[in-house]
Amino acid sequence: MKIIDGKKVSIEVLDEIKSSVENRAKNSLKIPHLAAILVGDDGPSQTYVNSKIKACDRVGFKSSLFKYNDSISEQDLISEIQKVNNNDDIDGFIVQLPLPKKINQEKILSQVDPHKDVDGFHPINYGKMALGLDTFLPATPAGIIELIKRSKIQTEGKKCLVIGRSQIVGRPISILLSQSKVFGNSTVTVAHSKTINLKELCIDSDLIISAIGSPEFIKGNMIKKGSTIIDVGITRVDDSSSNKGYRIVGDVDLNSVSDSVGYITPVPGGVGPMTIAMLLQNTLKACSLSD
Repeated sequence: MKIIDGKKVSIEVLDEIKSSVENRAKNSLKIPHLAAILVGDDGPSQTYVNSKIKACDRVGFKSSLFKYNDSISEQDLISEIQKVNNNDDIDGFIVQLPLPKKINQEKILSQVDPHKDVDGFHPINYGKMALGLDTFLPATPAGIIELIKRSKIQTEGKKCLVIGRSQIVGRPISILLSQSKVFGNSTVTVAHSKTINLKELCIDSDLIISAIGSPEFIKGNMIKKGSTIIDVGITRVDDSSSNKGYRIVGDVDLNSVSDSVGYITPVPGGVGPMTIAMLLQNTLKACSLSD
């Protein structure tokens, strides 16, 4: 079993971004500026936004946080998004999810200027991704592709199973891996809650990308020997033996699959750090496009 160290790879990516920022500064070019809109007091969302701000500091980006009470109306939130759209100093911004239930998430994401949509969720950018055109890729799928590339895992002609069909991870990564590109060209199957032969599909797959948030769901008897697993799931489970009273696990039972799997991403320390790194990569790209 070989661990795909997402934390290590993310540091490599961030160091490359930092070098690019330093070169921009030497040439008197604009320093990238990433902003985040946060609605409400969701703990994990706040932690994630703080991690993004910390990463910005690390690479030399400017960053801004616009925080609003969860009582904000949908129309008022749209007005605030338009202000960021019209702020020429901000190159890219994200609307941190989830949003309060009373707010239409798709409507809000469609308000983001596609040229600043570094999360890659705007319908225009999503459509360009599906067509194989150059655009901002959703950060988590982009991070997965980067891990595959830097680990030199072959995908051409391989059977790939994506478990989960969310618009954020499952659907975009299934599109990217099936495209006629380097580190694509896979034969992709998308499994979901209505799939009835999941175990058989897993056993038949060379590459499994799991993004269902079901703790330690995938066991050793469900995988092909030597296969690669990208574990996107992250769940907090009670653990009385831990000082925190809980532990963080993925969709894969790591101990169970350890004797069979070829490559695997750990949780934590796998896909998560790459998501932030690729978000910053998109922001650098957005800034460069305005040069």
